[in-house]
Order: sequence, then C-alpha cells, then structure tokens
Amino acid sequence: MALAQVRAATPDDVDEIIRIQAETWRVAYAEWVPEAALEQLTGPAARRAWAAAVTAGQGHHVLVATEGDWIVGFCAAAPVDAEEVGVSADQAQIVTLLVEPRWGRRGHGRRLLAAAFAAVAQDGAQGGIAWLPEQDVASRACYDRVGWDPDGMGRTLDAGDRELRELRLAGPLRVENRDPRRRIMESGGIPDLP
Repeated sequence: MALAQVRAATPDDVDEIIRIQAETWRVAYAEWVPEAALEQLTGPAARRAWAAAVTAGQGHHVLVATEGDWIVGFCAAAPVDAEEVGVSADQAQIVTLLVEPRWGRRGHGRRLLAAAFAAVAQDGAQGGIAWLPEQDVASRACYDRVGWDPDGMGRTLDAGDRELRELRLAGPLRVENRDPRRRIMESGGIPDLP
C-alpha cells in the first residue's frame, strides 16, 4: 500500500474535489438525489463554491486524503450555523466527508475526520455535528466508529423531484475507535462472533 496522508487542500485540488464528489454521489446517492442535482455538482457554481471553500480560512477547513500520488477523498469542516437549533457556539460542523468508493475501507475517512477534528479544535471547537442522509449507512457506520450518534434532530431537504431526509449526528472531537458491535450488545442482542 502506498503512503496515506491528509493535508490541507489547495486551489489546485478543486478539480479533484469536484470529481470525487460527483463520482461518489453518483455511486452512493443516485437513488436519493435526482440526476439534475447530480449534474450540478460539476457545474460552474460548484467550482466557484469549492474554490471559495478551499481559501475561506476563519474556521473553514478543506482537507484531502492522499494515497501515493492520488487524491482519494476529502473533508470540509466549518463553524456551526448560528441559526441552527440545538447547537452551541463551541461546536463545529463536518460539512462533508467523502472517500471515493474504490479507495474505501483503507482508513481514509478516519484519517480525514481526525485531521478535521484537530483543525476545528485548534479553532476552539469542543464538539461537532454532521448532517447525513438517513439512508447513508456507510457514512453512519464511519461516524459511529468514532463515537458520534444521532442527536434527535432531523430535516427534510428538497432534492428536486423528491425529498431527502437527513439526520444530525453529534460527538466529540476525537477518534474513539468504538466497537461497531456495541449497538447490538446495548440492545440485548447477541453479537456475531468472528
């Protein structure tokens, strides 16, 4: 395996960020997000938004995961929206965390989260939130492993010809490495043994 790292994104990474987001959403979210919305991920507005995000500063962080010479995923973190219900000013938001599916299950998501947690903690954040599509089990599992849980908040987004339901997760700014079988054990079930 080539050397895996996380670093701050630069303006030169914007094209790869856009490509990874478009390709990952086409694989992971095609059933929930209409084609017209997916097409907008590669349009001029998306390019301007990512270029601005990469250089925003002031508590905004865009990080990329690399494996060898390849950019394989990215994470964007920012201060929470002051208007958001049930959050405090000392929380940050993981706006997006994506690892290209072909590079999945190699620890890139955890490395990206750990780097994002360190960056927002340095800005003064004490905890974090993230909004995820309700059906996105892969991302939920990643957040579950680092100790983040649904906090009871949900929202419905207009996704063109359908609605997209999202759940809000919240947790500490550390990678806990929580046992993924704990939910079964907590509910009184018998976990599968290896």
